[in-house]
Amino acid sequence: MQQIIPAITLEVSVLLLGLFMIFAEAFSKSADRSHLARYAIAVLLALTGFSFFTIQPPSQIPAGSMWNFYSVDATGMFFKRIALVTTAVVLVMALEYRTVLAKFIPGVEEGRGTGEFYSLPVFICAGLMFMASAVDFILIFVALELVTIGFYILVAYMRRHEQSLEAGVKYLILGALSTGFLVYGITWIFGLTGQTHLDKVKDALVAGFAPGGALAGNETALLFGVMLILVALGFKIAAAPFQLWVPDVYQGAPTPVTAFLSVGSKAAGFIVLVRVLIVFLAVPAIQAKVVAVLALLAILTLIYGNLAAMPQDNLKRLFAYSSIAHAGYLLVACAAMGTHASSAKEAISFYLAGYLVMTLLSFLILVTVSRQSRGDDIRHFAGLAKRNPVLAFCMTVAIASLAGIPLTAGFLGKFLVFKVAVASKQWALIGVGIVAVGAGFYYYIRVIASMYWDEPNDRTPVTVGPLTRIVTVALTGLVFVLGIWPAPVLDQLSERPAAAVVHK
Repeated sequence: MQQIIPAITLEVSVLLLGLFMIFAEAFSKSADRSHLARYAIAVLLALTGFSFFTIQPPSQIPAGSMWNFYSVDATGMFFKRIALVTTAVVLVMALEYRTVLAKFIPGVEEGRGTGEFYSLPVFICAGLMFMASAVDFILIFVALELVTIGFYILVAYMRRHEQSLEAGVKYLILGALSTGFLVYGITWIFGLTGQTHLDKVKDALVAGFAPGGALAGNETALLFGVMLILVALGFKIAAAPFQLWVPDVYQGAPTPVTAFLSVGSKAAGFIVLVRVLIVFLAVPAIQAKVVAVLALLAILTLIYGNLAAMPQDNLKRLFAYSSIAHAGYLLVACAAMGTHASSAKEAISFYLAGYLVMTLLSFLILVTVSRQSRGDDIRHFAGLAKRNPVLAFCMTVAIASLAGIPLTAGFLGKFLVFKVAVASKQWALIGVGIVAVGAGFYYYIRVIASMYWDEPNDRTPVTVGPLTRIVTVALTGLVFVLGIWPAPVLDQLSERPAAAVVHK
């Protein structure tokens, strides 16, 4: 007998895990809540394995069914796995960060109040997973709000830390503004098409803007709605000129939250952007103009992110501007979706997978070193090779991958982006991208130089916990595996049924 395992089981399981953690935190008599994070890590990794045994929704969907909002394809399942793995690693960082966190939150006993800090990322993970499967503007909005509200709380979680509170206020105000743009854009598109489902919106626009169609002559109105949505998503992916919140929020937020923002939020923003672009780029009347806007956003983002990163001495601010620059590379692939949609989706997905590994690795080491060096500036990494050679090597690998050194995941990701840009003849983007890669080498190599050539301010060895050590080594290995043998990831991205059968 065959048993069908619906894909939505993953999201439901993550939500139940989050609720269980909230209740366990409320009724636990122990001040130490670290056991909650360890249970969550185990469950999230188990769900990652379980995701390979899920199936797509039924091919015949009745009217009014929830499957009208939810879809599972290869790209969606890939991003779900990214969300699960990212959340698990963020919780590992949270365990390393708990002593720092305890200093800045009120509590009768040390450890009190940290339970929610472990629970909220799980709810954010559920929102990210819903976004990966959302094919209706309504579900996109609801899932996006679940993610954003969780981040509002986490960014300002250290209530006795002025920078954290300041970062939370900035993120809240600008996040609410971007949400307004998104709602207005969705409303505008609904007013034109009468639909919120992406496929139905696409069909309505293609038919409406065909010669003699009902929407012919309304290109400006459609472009206005598209621009509103691009502004909102530009905020989520930290694209220029909507990136002004990034440096202060990244620096002020707790470091595990910064890592989660850098990877999880960006991945979710790009999966939604890709799904929306497939709809709007299918309309010949506006395709060239949308591509031109994307190309302009990519150029501005690449230039701003790399130039602003050069003078930074604080690692969290450097990674913030680096995150903006990486959004620029991803936008280069987005600009190629008009003519090479499948290759562009593959390039974006693989780039994000590599970015996930190298960014989480760098932030995990940052959490470990900054906790013991009492700071997160580049000078606090001075002489790390003498204090902990293994950590210095792992950080070098992460930095090399972020810079795009061959045989790393970062190099292959950039290669795929430039390959699809060449195929679509985006020569201006290629030129700016090559210069941006060169600029990236400068500010990334500063970190490596400090670790190996500068004398340490403190010669005390940097110690690493067993769980952190395992995750660090695993992520370091993945950087090389993805750079040398990308086939397993690329196979997951191939558009074939994500179905499997479990025999009972």
